[in-house]
Amino acid sequence: MRYYEAANFLLDLRRFQVKPGTESVRDLLAHLGDPHEGIDFVQVAGSNGKGSVARMVESVLREDGRRVGLYTSPHFENVRERVRVDGRSVPRAEVAAFVEAAKPWLVDRAADGEPLTFFEVVTAMALWRFDRADVDVAVLEVGMGGEFDATSVVDPVAAAVTNVSLEHTAVLGDTVEEIARTKAKVAPADGPLVTATDGDALATVREVAGDRGADLITVSGPTGGTEGGGADLTATYEGAVSPQESRVGLGGDGWSVETRIPLLGAYQATNAGVAAALARAMGVEDGATLARGLRNAHWPGRFEVMESDPLVVLDGAHNPAACETLGETLAELDYDDLHLVFGAMHDKDHGEMADTLPAPATVHTCAPSLDRAEDPEVLARVFERETDAAVTAGESVPDALTAARAAAEPDDCVLLTGSLFCVAEARTTWTRRFVPKELPGEADARETLEAANVPAAEIDDVAGESVHETVKTRVSETQATHLRREAARVGAACGVSGVGGGELAEVVCSGSRAELAELAGALDDLEHGLSGVAADLRAALGLDDGTAREGTDREYPWTDGTAVMGVLNVTPDSFHDGGEFFDEADALARAEALVDAGVDVIDVGGESTRPGADPVPDDEEIARIEPVIEAIADVDALVSVDTRKAAVAEAALDAGADVLNDVTGLEDPEMRFLAAERDVPVIVMHSIEAPVDPDRDPEYDDVVEDVIAELGERVLLAEKAGIPRENVIVDPGIGFGKSRRENFELLGRLDEFDALGCPVLFGHSHKSMFELTGEAAGDAPNGTIAATALAAANGADIVRVHDAAENVAAVRVAAAAADPAGFDAPGAPADAESRDDGSEDEGDA
Repeated sequence: MRYYEAANFLLDLRRFQVKPGTESVRDLLAHLGDPHEGIDFVQVAGSNGKGSVARMVESVLREDGRRVGLYTSPHFENVRERVRVDGRSVPRAEVAAFVEAAKPWLVDRAADGEPLTFFEVVTAMALWRFDRADVDVAVLEVGMGGEFDATSVVDPVAAAVTNVSLEHTAVLGDTVEEIARTKAKVAPADGPLVTATDGDALATVREVAGDRGADLITVSGPTGGTEGGGADLTATYEGAVSPQESRVGLGGDGWSVETRIPLLGAYQATNAGVAAALARAMGVEDGATLARGLRNAHWPGRFEVMESDPLVVLDGAHNPAACETLGETLAELDYDDLHLVFGAMHDKDHGEMADTLPAPATVHTCAPSLDRAEDPEVLARVFERETDAAVTAGESVPDALTAARAAAEPDDCVLLTGSLFCVAEARTTWTRRFVPKELPGEADARETLEAANVPAAEIDDVAGESVHETVKTRVSETQATHLRREAARVGAACGVSGVGGGELAEVVCSGSRAELAELAGALDDLEHGLSGVAADLRAALGLDDGTAREGTDREYPWTDGTAVMGVLNVTPDSFHDGGEFFDEADALARAEALVDAGVDVIDVGGESTRPGADPVPDDEEIARIEPVIEAIADVDALVSVDTRKAAVAEAALDAGADVLNDVTGLEDPEMRFLAAERDVPVIVMHSIEAPVDPDRDPEYDDVVEDVIAELGERVLLAEKAGIPRENVIVDPGIGFGKSRRENFELLGRLDEFDALGCPVLFGHSHKSMFELTGEAAGDAPNGTIAATALAAANGADIVRVHDAAENVAAVRVAAAAADPAGFDAPGAPADAESRDDGSEDEGDA
């Protein structure tokens, strides 16, 4: 079964039917062998904030070194996002395997008149996946209520009720007490139940906890919790410190933690308090682990500030209470006029939502591509009645967002809200990528189209035409329809994935440059955000100015051609050169030799990230690298510091380093702000973890596209922190969570990383990938040199190597082969036109 068939089966299940009870899910899990038994689960219920709390708990537990599953809803781009292990979406192959195992049973059940809903089946898929991934713990966001929610098929070891308000009264009850009662029944018998409820809801939660023998842990925060003191944990909110982070304080009996979190709003401090209480109940007592885990709990679409001039904020507030809270959070930021982009589902109280939002200067209403979306004209009429704003009724989310951004001045704010479905479509403005594909023949085209989930019948029509310029991207279903039509009109080939509504569509477009230029021109004149798609297509293919990247006025060694980064490890235990340059005098001599050999950047590292390496304390790492960087700061090369710690990076910059090289891809939350503040280039590497755990075996559907997608989110994180894209260098992370064959796949398709619009570093020197070609890990000079030449030919902007002279030569050979007429290497003969007649070759002697 192909993924698109499995995804369509899931998406065609009853999506919005409310079906209380766990019997059906329990029966499905029994059919699958009860995969949920033996897993520790944390269940998070509540009226608001449960998704944020679940994400925070997952982040803290991962920081504590555990393998963690996370189940949340809804999804943005595809259904796989709902089920994650260690932050990575469930692979497509796993979705197909689950549906193959479950479909016959589900079809029989439907034939008997007892069909399961989408949420029930996807919940079962999450538990099935967590079992196969052998997680240590899984965090489940409750869908609705608690007692009768599909997630309550598990017996949690810890649970939470964030807060309670009137919601889904037709199902959950007409009073806060009734709703609190069903939510509180997630309480584990003889386990911890955390809550930030207050008043009548708290009294009910306390009663249910007592009945079930649960240990009630109360949280008091700025937006709820125990009144009059006496809470087990207190959370305070100290406000936004930037558009990206806020500061919170957490404390209980004998302990306290102050940290920043990547979420704004007083209510998020309360959520952080609930998450901290849950994490402590799960055994996380170290304050640094708690602080760093909370600070890394990025949660897209929840007051997410995408740009600063003007401010562009995406928030999924979808009811009056959430809109009111959104307004309070927005008031923490400085701006002049507010330009509102609003879309919502038809069953919401639009008038009350409009009344509780801050007063806008303009309103652009829109509708996501969903049957339940309210008509933009109806929403426009609501805002005309409730506000004094200039109101425009639009159609698509991206067009409304574009109009609002065009209307805004640099000191204004553009706010898109009303539904997470709107946020999901809007967010593609920043996350859409065109990945270039090299398809030498029809077989390669077929493979690419199959990977994009294009149906077999369509592959037959498209594959034979896919031999020119080819790009792959993801767009909305509506945009895909227009792309296919316009491509056919201009003579280009266009294959579209077979996944129906509910996911972004994968699209593969092929044609001559002239055809694709004509396609971009045709898209310019269309609605549904297609002008933005056209701009991205031109940028990807260099159709405007002959380059796939935005121009920059900065000159770096990698700006023109492939730069060589020489490794200088000031460590006793690195895999290739451990101990060789640990002595300061040896390190200085090594730096001078690297410069003489022609390297452009010297990468100084004070901690090994080889498998099994022991972490080095900050002060020891600084003591290793600081004197070396100070000594070599004036050499004729840039100096890079290879560290995953912001404190070490800051010391290195103070000592004279020019570039940050982070093998964890900005895992230290302070690293991105340091790079932004110092305005220095930062290398963002893809890694599952560092040091590498040899027992981890990550699963990829397509290692190249998966790494590009995951790096894309890291690049966006860097940009939101204020790092210009020209200062972000991406590294696919050779040897970090990839097999030997996957490392070679990354090498062969390195040009596809141009989709990220950043310089690309390839770090392969002496790594275990060369065992595949007959050399030893840690000692593979021949493979390293050959791979350097290939990487340079395939588009690497920087290669990171130990053996300088040999690899500098390999880079120069690749450059000369690519452009013989324009190549001019240092030390080359003055007479570039002289002909080599072979008279000095040994074979002619």
